[in-house]
Amino acid sequence: MKEEALALARGVSDPGQALNRLREYLQAFVLRSFHESEAFRALAFVGGTALRFLYGLPRFSEDLVFSLVAAGDAYEGTQWAAKVKRDLTLAGFTPEVTWNDRKVVHIGWVRVAGILHEAGLSALPAEKLAIKLEIDTRPPAGARCQRQVITRHAAFLLKHYDLPSLLAGKLHAILTRKYVKGRDWYDLLWYRSHRPPVSPNLDLLQNALDQTQGVGRRNAASWRELVQARLAALNMQAVRDDVSPFMERPQDAALLTRENFEGLLREAG
Repeated sequence: MKEEALALARGVSDPGQALNRLREYLQAFVLRSFHESEAFRALAFVGGTALRFLYGLPRFSEDLVFSLVAAGDAYEGTQWAAKVKRDLTLAGFTPEVTWNDRKVVHIGWVRVAGILHEAGLSALPAEKLAIKLEIDTRPPAGARCQRQVITRHAAFLLKHYDLPSLLAGKLHAILTRKYVKGRDWYDLLWYRSHRPPVSPNLDLLQNALDQTQGVGRRNAASWRELVQARLAALNMQAVRDDVSPFMERPQDAALLTRENFEGLLREAG
């Protein structure tokens, strides 16, 4: 499996795209390990990487993000992390896996030493490729879940939020994140470019806003107006610069204009 990962990276001339593909291979490896641990009895896959694996979002992502949707004995974060380490080791990698469950959002790190050097992406033999795992153990209520078989680099079954619920999570990030993340805005463009455009799960969005901003302080039904207010203050060049290294077609970053967003936000749906 390690040679398969290296072949993916070596087959791409652009170093940034090679890194994206190598990271994505390891993300699939982790997801497959979680599937084998039956982690998706308790977890739902969410976030930008979920959009890519499930719906073909044409941008790469760095993290694996999950919501805890079934608590109790089904949750075994430390055991899942330990299995990821064993599986990577058996596949020929040199992994370091850590797990921190002291806060509401449990954080894991999977760091693989040497792979960047072997792929020709680093001059430092010990440099590590890192993937962050996040599990929200108290997600807002209202999400709708589905199950789907994935066949990207490996075959596995996972549970995930449906598309309107994923959009609710993305809108919550756009409206509450303390810094601008161009990838959030690219994902919004992708959602709204669907025909018909994807509409958010308003129950989930309202619960998320109430949880982080205070009950009743923001109205999820006014999400368009709230997004437009954030849009007006954006440095669009900074948005494009942030997302372009992660895009399959970096030139598509030119689509991220204030005018395009305003047009898509006006559309029904």
